Amino acid sequence: MEKFTLEILFQIIGIGSASGLIYQDNSLFVISDNSGYLYEYNIDNSDLKKHEIIANPTENIAKNLKPDFESITNHNDTLYIFGSGSTAQRNKMVEFDLKSKTKIATNNLTDFYAVMQNFSGIKPEDFNLEGAIFDGENWYLFNRGNGKTNENAIFTIHAKSLGEEFSLISVDYKLPKIKGVRSSFTDAILVDDKIYFLATAEDTKSTYNDGEILGSFIGRIDLKTMKIDYTKKISSTNKFEGLTLYKKSNNQIDFLLCEDNDTEVLKTTIYKLTLPLK
Repeated sequence: MEKFTLEILFQIIGIGSASGLIYQDNSLFVISDNSGYLYEYNIDNSDLKKHEIIANPTENIAKNLKPDFESITNHNDTLYIFGSGSTAQRNKMVEFDLKSKTKIATNNLTDFYAVMQNFSGIKPEDFNLEGAIFDGENWYLFNRGNGKTNENAIFTIHAKSLGEEFSLISVDYKLPKIKGVRSSFTDAILVDDKIYFLATAEDTKSTYNDGEILGSFIGRIDLKTMKIDYTKKISSTNKFEGLTLYKKSNNQIDFLLCEDNDTEVLKTTIYKLTLPLK
């Protein structure tokens, strides 16, 4: 998996600090870790809609107050949007119906996140979820190891709903370094029987404070073994935080990526990453 291409596909004016995206029917559904909106962008006509997913939403919420929506996944016609859990303000999970284009539920995951922390031994200050997958039977939640202990972990929760009884597994991962800084999970998606993930190296020991961006990786995990197949550095400058499937053929797979620019500027660049399939 040596060859890849990474190119700018287009820019969206009106979205800042993009942290996750879903591609469906030539539209992008985008979340921002600064915002209280879910954004819907039609690629054909460049139309941008905003859907309220919290009360009294704004574009740039103060850092100490923001819900910090870092993960988005979908199953059937429902989007699931997760707060990172890195502070008490960031424990919400929003369910959004794609048919009616409305929020259908807001869930408080404080107790659930506490169970995950106790089970894995990850301290609250090192807990920072930045990727989510739901396949209808299992949830995969990705802890970004950008705290002091670099605890990259995947939680596998067997449950059709996070409000019912569940079984829980936690697996730790050591991801590649750049300039001595270990990279950490920033998003993931499921394609067939493989998990594709993004990881960024950011020179910080805090799940709260940002640091110098040193680059990003794409990687793949076999779903049956939960072992990493490969990793590939794709940038030395970008903090990629969103990954979605765009197109797939017998020979290659195309993803769309977004990046968190850690500013209040309402502009988001969408990238296309192409990988060969062997």
